[in-house]
Amino acid sequence: MALLEVDDLSIFFTSYKGCFKQTNLHVLQGIELDVNRREIMAVIGSSGSGKSLLAHAILGILPGNARLRGTIRFDGEELTPRRQEALRGRDIALIPQAVTYLDPLMRAGSQVRTSVRTGDPVEEQRKAFARYRLAPEAGRRYPHQLSGGMARRVLVSMATVSGAQLLIADEPTPGLDPAIAQEAMQQLRELAASGSGVLLISHDLESALQAADRVAVFYAGTMVEIAFAADFDEDGAHLRHPYSRALWRALPQNDFQPIAGSQPQPWERASGCPFAPRCDAATATCGEQLPNMRELRGGKVRCIHAT
Repeated sequence: MALLEVDDLSIFFTSYKGCFKQTNLHVLQGIELDVNRREIMAVIGSSGSGKSLLAHAILGILPGNARLRGTIRFDGEELTPRRQEALRGRDIALIPQAVTYLDPLMRAGSQVRTSVRTGDPVEEQRKAFARYRLAPEAGRRYPHQLSGGMARRVLVSMATVSGAQLLIADEPTPGLDPAIAQEAMQQLRELAASGSGVLLISHDLESALQAADRVAVFYAGTMVEIAFAADFDEDGAHLRHPYSRALWRALPQNDFQPIAGSQPQPWERASGCPFAPRCDAATATCGEQLPNMRELRGGKVRCIHAT
């Protein structure tokens, strides 16, 4: 049984035009994925594709005008709002993108100790700092006295000592130099090896592939493919969806081939495959309705032409 199961999840935002006309903006549609223990599932896509919305739905921190359809299960049981509140920060922990999540008025060591759920807080903080190569004196510093890499390791330490079974890492590498980004991926790999499941959210495909076991590719509010990390190789022939192959080939080391056009905004999305206007393989059928996810070559794909 998977640690996390997301089944046909859709998210709508309710808004009003004028005084009385209510509209529903469909921002995420038909998401199906799972995360196993000791696994890193990377969620990859450009800004606006819905990656962080998935994380917020799992954590139960969507804005009040959001409406969900579908099911999210954690350890076999449905994640209701009440259960999300009980698990958040304990069994399900967030490693946020911004180091500004650290309390600027609290010393780093104290922040880690307050996250400890079992055991002696001082000893658990000491072990976490040793694991992530933070000197003891770092615990006596305030966040503004830490380098960016050190602050990020403090955030990872806080997630580690919480004893969380599921860790959601939201964009952990932007702005980091390659060496520190690689270190961040290694930290996630160590957390997975210790028995946790990791959901890694990123737009940096190259960095995510250093750690991920599987990759879920998002585009315009839907998931178009789940692939093994090893499928991103050579010319991308093992990938199943045209957008996944286009992402891979757009990397500088893979011919740097851009895709014409741009990702549609939520209010611009029509029925059918959202990638169809940019896809060389698209036919009239692609514009009729959103294809269902189906299993193909050990992965999953949302494309009627994939073979």
